[in-house]
Amino acid sequence: MAGRLRITLVHSGIGRPHKQKLILRGLGLTRLHKTVIRPDRPDIWGMIHRVRHLVKVEREEEEGVA
Repeated sequence: MAGRLRITLVHSGIGRPHKQKLILRGLGLTRLHKTVIRPDRPDIWGMIHRVRHLVKVEREEEEGVA
């Protein structure tokens, strides 16, 4: 069962390398303290890994219908 990730931008991208700014934009993080929900997939984790010092990540488990 794949879950979801709640990703929050906690540090600004100002003054960071252009590549890190592009990654933040690709994740949908455009403002400080903005939170986005993304699927728990390896490509998303790769992006998070590159900007791990700027974001906070929490896992959400999808609720299944029983």
